[in-house]
Amino acid sequence: MAKDLVKALADLKEQEVIKIVEERLKAKEDPLKILEDARKGMEVVGKRFASSEYFIPDLVYSGEILKSLTEMVKPKLTKESESKKLGKIVFGTVAGDIHDIGKDIVVFMLDVNGFEVHDLGVDVPVQKFVDKIKETGAPIVGLSGFLTLAFDSMKQTVDTIKAAGLRDKVKVMIGGGQITEEVRKYTGADAYGKDAMAGVSLAKKWAGVK
Repeated sequence: MAKDLVKALADLKEQEVIKIVEERLKAKEDPLKILEDARKGMEVVGKRFASSEYFIPDLVYSGEILKSLTEMVKPKLTKESESKKLGKIVFGTVAGDIHDIGKDIVVFMLDVNGFEVHDLGVDVPVQKFVDKIKETGAPIVGLSGFLTLAFDSMKQTVDTIKAAGLRDKVKVMIGGGQITEEVRKYTGADAYGKDAMAGVSLAKKWAGVK
């Protein structure tokens, strides 16, 4: 069953994914296992996108399938699995950019890996990040951006976090279509992730999780 779900999601077969998830939930399977298989399926999608086998519309579609799957599984998560959070993360797509597919995948991956993610959505004003950091006390901030114009917004966001006296209290990761080490230096972020799993690895490292 696990292989079936990974393959169906990787192949973007929505009806098949929903059918498999329904069957597995009916069989009282651990919802976290289903989410783990979804994660593996999305990894395959990411690899196919990286090798130009899939394109942006495929990524967007995979995100839609993932949303449907998550909505089915989320209510079945026990409070127990909800309570073991590794840490808080404030996440959003920066001002001027409305791309959410990459952000949604990273937020999903962080969520299933045990983080409490405060997703601010897209085109997020700088001050909103600052307010949310103060409100939640989150030690990790994720800035997503797909367009090159997002680089300036990322820099402004990091600068504003600094001006608010919060920079030494948070680690900032950035990610998106065209992020490089040069962009990271320009924005003043601590690190950048090439894909969703890189984001999870960074978050775990910063949260002190082995």
